[in-house]
Amino acid sequence: MNLTLPKWYDLHTHFRQGENLSAYVSEHLKMGCAGALAMPNTKPPVSRVSGENDDTSWSIESYRQEILDAGGDAFDQLIVPLYLTKDTTPEMIHEGAESGLLKACKYYPPHGTTNSEHGVPLKDLLGSDVFKAMDDCGVVLCIHGEAHGLKGPDYFDANRSAEKTFYEESMPRLLEHHSGLKIVCEHITTKAAARFVSEGGPSLGATVTPQHLLFTVSTMLQGFNPQLYCLPLIKFEEDREALRAAVTQHGQQRVFAGTDSAPHTLKATDCGCAAGCFTGGCAPQLYAMGFEAAGSDLVNSQPDIDAFRNFLCLNGPAFYGFPPSEETFDLVRTPSQSELLEAGEGPITPLPFGLKLTMDWSLK
Repeated sequence: MNLTLPKWYDLHTHFRQGENLSAYVSEHLKMGCAGALAMPNTKPPVSRVSGENDDTSWSIESYRQEILDAGGDAFDQLIVPLYLTKDTTPEMIHEGAESGLLKACKYYPPHGTTNSEHGVPLKDLLGSDVFKAMDDCGVVLCIHGEAHGLKGPDYFDANRSAEKTFYEESMPRLLEHHSGLKIVCEHITTKAAARFVSEGGPSLGATVTPQHLLFTVSTMLQGFNPQLYCLPLIKFEEDREALRAAVTQHGQQRVFAGTDSAPHTLKATDCGCAAGCFTGGCAPQLYAMGFEAAGSDLVNSQPDIDAFRNFLCLNGPAFYGFPPSEETFDLVRTPSQSELLEAGEGPITPLPFGLKLTMDWSLK
């Protein structure tokens, strides 16, 4: 059984920086990826639109060129968002949009994930001229939806979490202030976030990762497998069910693929566990498994196959305003396994390899 699909777009991924950059780009190209949205939480952050990189900040122009030079020139689309910091100005937004370099901006809750210490609290941006400029220029807000500064059970509990609080308290305020702003709720993980997106209008979209479709927190905690540690954390069964329902819904147009693939040469360290699951080279296979785990029949049911195609290949480009790829790739219904990625700065462990997981699908 073959699924022939348009090449897809990973609209949330991390290519990092340095010697391994070309290896990460190559893994995306190998899995039928026609383009990517590359996260700006480098060191230092991508917090300017143009100009040369320096010790305090990088620019979209320079980082994007590094990715292109590392093999990303084979992509049809490459978007690098602007990291929102205290130094972001409305003028920067207007000038960036006019130049064509600025398509999206990224909000990080301060200290909420890897290299997010330059983020600003959302309350400082509500009603701001920066968000107004983004709205005026049609620049997309990519939002890491977790409340800032929570600890203990407020951060993660069976009945509450930093993400649940954010979507119940902060996101309604954001939409009150900026109802026309185009927003992607990135890597949603909870029933609360899925409900918020489903009840939103056409300017509200969301990405979902493969790991949040496939696993729950118990999978990570039973024997503690550091390969499943990512931020936002994988959640509980009712959350996974809500995500599966959101992505597999026939005809839905606002939820799409964004792997949050995040390579680390060392996951478990003396000072804790690095956050991120690397799914370069294997994301379409894992997404297909997530759909089938949700009850989709990707062999015999055309409506289910269409829902998978929409999620993986069509919805994201439509939301960001560019055409889907005219090229195709094939998924084959035969088992496969991932391999350790050997790269110059050290080997990278793909998620299935780290979990000793045999995938039900292969890339042709």
